[in-house]
Amino acid sequence: MKDKEIPAYAGSFEFKMPKLGESITEAAIITWFKNVGDTIEEDEMLLEVATDKVDSEVPSTISGVIEQILYKANEVIKIGETIAIIKTDGKTSSSKLSKKQNVIQSDSEESLKQKREVKKKRTITSETVEGSQSFSVSNSNTFFSPLIISIAKEQHISFEELARIPATGNDGRLRKSDVFNYINEGRPYQFVQPVTTQDPTAYRIPQLNFDKGKGKVIEMDRMRQMIADRMVYSKHTSPHVTAYVEADLTNMVNWRNTNKVAFEKKYGERLTFTPLFVEAVSKAVKDFPNINASVDGKNIIVKEEINIGMATALPSGNLIVPVVKNADQKDLKALAKNVNDLAIKARENKLVGDDIKGSTFTISNVGTFGSVMGTPIINQPEVAILALGIIKKRPEVIETEKGDEIAIRSMMYLSLSFDHRVVDGFLGGSFVRRVADYFEQFDINREI
Repeated sequence: MKDKEIPAYAGSFEFKMPKLGESITEAAIITWFKNVGDTIEEDEMLLEVATDKVDSEVPSTISGVIEQILYKANEVIKIGETIAIIKTDGKTSSSKLSKKQNVIQSDSEESLKQKREVKKKRTITSETVEGSQSFSVSNSNTFFSPLIISIAKEQHISFEELARIPATGNDGRLRKSDVFNYINEGRPYQFVQPVTTQDPTAYRIPQLNFDKGKGKVIEMDRMRQMIADRMVYSKHTSPHVTAYVEADLTNMVNWRNTNKVAFEKKYGERLTFTPLFVEAVSKAVKDFPNINASVDGKNIIVKEEINIGMATALPSGNLIVPVVKNADQKDLKALAKNVNDLAIKARENKLVGDDIKGSTFTISNVGTFGSVMGTPIINQPEVAILALGIIKKRPEVIETEKGDEIAIRSMMYLSLSFDHRVVDGFLGGSFVRRVADYFEQFDINREI
């Protein structure tokens, strides 16, 4: 293209298209940040240009007043061609201006290097750490100008945080004023965690509008909200599979009915079924230690301690899981005392933090509510949970010395929900069957 004729002005400076890289010979003007008649300070952004390699904001190398803008946006200009006239006081030396032009070139090359090293997402969707406030910031540029990068380094602003700053520049580009406005606002997006790009093949929960009906509105208390969050988390985290077995508890029931009064008289503790259940489950866990585990990424942590959690109802109706620590190391007397103490604390809302921490396997006695069986949700980060149904007398066919006979037996359904990521059907089925075996093989002649 032909160079435009430039009139001479006293005390005026010809602002030329700066060098933007070794192999760049021309650049297109994206936008002018100043108009004719505007005052501009040294290092203030004058215009934004684009090349085939990088876009850059170009600062003025001199202070003065814009007297003439020689090219419009989208025009392509050769490097070194005069693009604007700035009226100055005439005090700026040519050596200083030359140095400034070299700085522009250096910064442009730096921005190109940054672009190669850091690939910026065009759209960043984030969620605040507190308050669960979601927002979307779209910056159409795929890089940040040398000035923006310099400011970010001084203010310790990461590239991820820069991408969250609302941009007002042409085509959504981030300007110097955008960054300083953001800093003055207290950097509201500083601790926002970016959400990674979703897998297009991943399942997404459909946002459906249901008619929830009318009625009395009851706000969830804090514990109910926590329970709800944990249950939803568990179902989304662990692929639940449930295995069922049936157990004959006649010997255990008869022994307990025979000895409960003597046991309480001797030890001062009520003898419920719970310590008997905890004892049998602890034995089965020792037989199948991989059921006593948790998942950590691609690792399975098999716990050394056997701490049995007991799902317990509070007076409010909420559930909590107090923990019998080292259950496998305690005799029936110690188990009964531990279970009774935790149950009393739960009823009186006196459980402390240590009482509900550290469980490695959980049991839920749904039979106390009259349920025949249940399909419990895993108590994270464990990998299995056992539900014990109601003990119910039923006519059953049993083998005797005389052959098969029908007898009244105390029967129970056991259901084990397990995390199929790390517990397969063999382990889950074998474990719950072993628990049932310990129930059925209870020694009717056991001494208290």
